[in-house]
Amino acid sequence: MKTCYLLLLSLLSAYPAAARPPVRKVVFLIADGIPADVLEAAPVPHIRQLITGGAYLKAHVGGEVGTYTETPTISAPGYNDLLTGTWGYKHNVWGNAIKAPNYHYPTIFRVLKEQQPARKIAIFSTWTDNRTKLVGEGLPAVGNLHFDYKADGYELDTVAYPHDKGSRYTHVIDDKVVAEAARCLRQNGPDLSWVYLEHTDDMGHRHGDSPELRAAVGYLDTQIGELQAALAYRRQHFGEDWLLVLTTDHGRDAATGRNHGGQSARERATWLVLSDKNVNAYARREPVAIVDILPTIARFMQVSLPPTMQRELDGVPLLGPVSVAAPRVAAGPDSLRISWEALAAKPEQVRVWATPTNNFKTGGSDDYVLLGTVPTARQRLAISRLAYPAAFYKIVVEGQHNTVNAWLMPAGPPTPGGTD
Repeated sequence: MKTCYLLLLSLLSAYPAAARPPVRKVVFLIADGIPADVLEAAPVPHIRQLITGGAYLKAHVGGEVGTYTETPTISAPGYNDLLTGTWGYKHNVWGNAIKAPNYHYPTIFRVLKEQQPARKIAIFSTWTDNRTKLVGEGLPAVGNLHFDYKADGYELDTVAYPHDKGSRYTHVIDDKVVAEAARCLRQNGPDLSWVYLEHTDDMGHRHGDSPELRAAVGYLDTQIGELQAALAYRRQHFGEDWLLVLTTDHGRDAATGRNHGGQSARERATWLVLSDKNVNAYARREPVAIVDILPTIARFMQVSLPPTMQRELDGVPLLGPVSVAAPRVAAGPDSLRISWEALAAKPEQVRVWATPTNNFKTGGSDDYVLLGTVPTARQRLAISRLAYPAAFYKIVVEGQHNTVNAWLMPAGPPTPGGTD
């Protein structure tokens, strides 16, 4: 893959710059703890401007309630849902302590660097944990990945940012994070950047649904304006094609707005803003999920995801053509009933695969058996379970444009490996 990328660079260098397609770059921003209803009611002119030229999508976090995909509506699990395109039962982050991430499910940063090592990655954040624990910078388990640009850890600097009782300092830190991000974007134009902002969640925890939370959303809007200006500068002076993705990691409880972590409708209800308005049929069916962001970024950046990773992703791309979504598998006494939602614009075939193992979880490979090839529009396939006896199955539905998966568990949802 690296050889192919270098060959591509050499071929591009043979063409005049004006004839080359613009380089595609992405910034994704997580603004912590903003329920969808709060954002929708807020006076946010910069975000509204972004929506006017792009797309606003209702979204959710937390996986599917009561199933093996259910994931706490807590910050770090939400970040890792985005970073890996999987829910907690795969990435194994169940709380903010981030005790034992499963790095066999790679982040979008790692995928990009492994395929196209010359491309630059950046992170701008309150916390160091986002970089050191979730992405795992420098760890052998992630191939000793390193960010090219980073600005984080400001929570630890209590001299420059004294921790006042009202948590106003987190607003000052967020301003610093955005200033560093905007400066780096203007000067260096990293290919993939993560910006994380905390103040909105702090105000939610302290004041609930309140003027303070609404004011924090207003500060966020101003910060978005700074980033928009930096990207406009890059587009004008460097001719780059930028995608800006805005989202949040969880909502808040309906009673007070102070809490989150459960599976109530408001804790799960989030939102997603894209600077690209050309969303696909899957995106228009709303609500989309936070796990859809990784395959969307990969597709926009024209990063080819390995087939083994595609079979594990819980998300569906929001841009470009899609074939299938919403996979399901149910067991009868002697049969497996597999279904999906057909989204292909033209007639096509899907291939349905199964494996009784989960070796991917520990870095191994799973041997899949082809159960059948059928028209996508059929939206179902039933097979004899007696021909493939097992207590556990991973089912994969592979379309022309995307791949989805569903698991059949032996009994109920799995128990997380400890809460943190």
